[in-house]
Amino acid sequence: METLAHEKIRSAGPREGTQLSACVTCPHREAGFCAEAFRLVSPELRINEGGPKFVTVASGKQILAQGGSSDHIFVLCSGWAFRYVQLSDGNRQIHKFLLPGDLFSSTSIFEDVAHFSARALTSVQICMFARSEFREKCFTDREFQSAIARSWVADARDTAGLIAVLGRRSAEQRIAYLFLHLIQRIAAHHVIRERRYPLPLRQQHIADAVGLTPVHVSRVLSTFRERGIAWFSDGVLEILDFPELERMGLL
Repeated sequence: METLAHEKIRSAGPREGTQLSACVTCPHREAGFCAEAFRLVSPELRINEGGPKFVTVASGKQILAQGGSSDHIFVLCSGWAFRYVQLSDGNRQIHKFLLPGDLFSSTSIFEDVAHFSARALTSVQICMFARSEFREKCFTDREFQSAIARSWVADARDTAGLIAVLGRRSAEQRIAYLFLHLIQRIAAHHVIRERRYPLPLRQQHIADAVGLTPVHVSRVLSTFRERGIAWFSDGVLEILDFPELERMGLL
């Protein structure tokens, strides 16, 4: 059962027979997982006999449901999304913010049932690959295997860092760590001037990523602003004192 069926989606890609050009001209093909795999994925993996495999999901809508099954592998083409685990008490823990070029999860290549949920943070475009074809490519192409392995290692490294921060750092250090992690990734996608980074998060998203309440996050952001470290407002993060933010946020 395709977990995307929980939300009404529409095709957003080029017409049948031209799907390949969408990848060739994509401005994010050198970012994230796509930077590793784009040159290795054969054209037939980008062509779906049933029509385009590019879909759009509106801001705030669910993309994948934890425990649901899918025959596809998902790569984010544009916009922001996030991967999370829904807890029994109604809260959630955000594991990763997804940017263009990101594979939703390396484990989804080998698992039919999702161990996470995913939601659109902004309006997003997604490319869907058939898992069977993707998996066959992984098993038969050593370069593709290496690309998958590097993606897996990067995910494991990020997860280990998040665990360390959640278990051993103060509220200020947790948010500083998150900001450092995100601005490094944003810089790979955008030309950054005056240390102003597009960051389409709400305080609730920050809270869910670092294990705090929105009220606590608001207090920390006020402290950052008062101390001249960073200013976060209206979807823009401005770094005022990068050395201090780095001192606080590095593991």
